[in-house]
Amino acid sequence: MTSIKHYLQFKDFTREEYDYVFARAKWIKDKFKRYEPYHPLFDRTLVMIFEKASTRTRLSFEAGMHQLGGSAIYLNTRDSQLGRGEPVEDAGQVISRMSDIVMIRTFEQDIVERFAANSRVPVINGLTNEYHPCQILADIFTFIEHRGSIQGKTVAWIGDSNNMCNTWLQAAEVLDFNVHVSTPPGYEVEPERAGLYGTDHFEQFADPMDACRGADLVTTDVWTSMGFEAENEERMKAFADWCVDADMMAVAHKDAVFMHCLPAHRGEEVTAEVIDGPQSVVWDEAENRLHAQKALMEYLMLGRIEN
Repeated sequence: MTSIKHYLQFKDFTREEYDYVFARAKWIKDKFKRYEPYHPLFDRTLVMIFEKASTRTRLSFEAGMHQLGGSAIYLNTRDSQLGRGEPVEDAGQVISRMSDIVMIRTFEQDIVERFAANSRVPVINGLTNEYHPCQILADIFTFIEHRGSIQGKTVAWIGDSNNMCNTWLQAAEVLDFNVHVSTPPGYEVEPERAGLYGTDHFEQFADPMDACRGADLVTTDVWTSMGFEAENEERMKAFADWCVDADMMAVAHKDAVFMHCLPAHRGEEVTAEVIDGPQSVVWDEAENRLHAQKALMEYLMLGRIEN
């Protein structure tokens, strides 16, 4: 039996594998835009397990699986035995015997790791507190579409050192670009939590303007991620000076793009002028979750395909 490939962190793939997946995403997207059916996953089943609510993750995986000719089953932990204390290891054994691929969106990274260790089929991390690899996969694919290779470029991350920030830092090491991080005091990057195996590709800045200076991509996220709602009031005060605005975009590279994984709060982490402005690519970024994840699922289930 060939070894199963999972996608639990960004660093699970090599740079060569990403080059392949991005090329496939472009090919699959082009077919989709021409309304040409492409059903390589006919009769395959994706199980989507949600412990955290979602719009883009559910839509992109469910629609993507249907478009590839397969079917998708939605499971919420509240409506399954997982929500009644069934061990994750047991769920992994059972669910993977009834499906061909599994996507999990949950809290602790440990949950997806344990599930994958007991799964007979590929497992995808749809988001955890620690990482969000599918989002960064789509973000980098979007950058490539608009500006070409990300190698050697600079990404400015403004705001909370959350799962998105952690994943950008991993991506920088795999794909050889730089990340400038600016967070309020007390919310700095923790390299160990980020899963970094080196620190050559990121720099921390106390002032967000300095982080944005010369950046090719400026990106942020909500100040209060799911699971941290109790800290909301405290975070609103701490992050007040970390709102991405026109001044920050003005010191970035003249061709810089702005990204946000959405949902966004205009007037908090980003101004309406920026997110709705000419440098924003957030709608392409959101759509590309669909195409990047179709390429990801195809690769995990079928391996390399030459068309």
